[in-house]
Amino acid sequence: MANYQFENFRVLIQNAPHFSTTVPLPDSLLLKKEGKISIYYAPFEYVNENARIVLVGITPGLQQAANALNAAKIGLENGSSSEDILKAVKAAASFSGPMRTNLISMLDHVGIHNKLGISSTALLFSSHAHLVQMASILKNPVFIDGGNYSGSPSMLKTPLLKELIQDFFVKEICNKLKNPLFISLSPKVTEALEWLASQKIISENQVLSGFPHPSGANAERIAYFLGKKSRDQLSIKTNPDSIDKAKRELLVKLGAMEC
Repeated sequence: MANYQFENFRVLIQNAPHFSTTVPLPDSLLLKKEGKISIYYAPFEYVNENARIVLVGITPGLQQAANALNAAKIGLENGSSSEDILKAVKAAASFSGPMRTNLISMLDHVGIHNKLGISSTALLFSSHAHLVQMASILKNPVFIDGGNYSGSPSMLKTPLLKELIQDFFVKEICNKLKNPLFISLSPKVTEALEWLASQKIISENQVLSGFPHPSGANAERIAYFLGKKSRDQLSIKTNPDSIDKAKRELLVKLGAMEC
């Protein structure tokens, strides 16, 4: 059986009350703190070594972390094994909430489901979970002054965060999966994946980027990407040219890829 960090927290999780998506995680889950940066434990450890694609976000936010902890708590109460719990957590909590709906819409829009031979990428969260690894470039929930980390300060220029990339994403994802397609869900993630490619840890040909971040707060950019909102309806906060350029490049690269 894999040596899961989960074993160190299972009693704490089982005995804890319901984890809230609006209240900060308890200090008992704090792994490291350095200045404004706090890194917490949440059970996002399971690695599907047979995955053909890896969906890569920045880091689990508070909502995803709480959902994961509550899913683990239910599994413990039901007497499930650690591995079964961690598998279930991945399916239940990864990109959970409105983020998942947006993500599925964008992946289907560009044809990822066709590349995988399935009717919709929604199936990656249920019957076809064996095809995908849900991941974050920073595995553990990272908070800045208590708020969700969104890419600042730079993870590549912050030793604590760069160490987190190397200790999990490189060792557990890059080194164990066999030439998967890495789908970046953030420009900051793309920077990190391109750095990994420059270090010859992965190939640049494995990286697919250009999607707007699937957060519900990014609704306008997503709507434009999906063709649901026209250029003349956009606010001044959205740059359609940059979205169009990224989408064209994404489609060209995807057309040449196999996954």
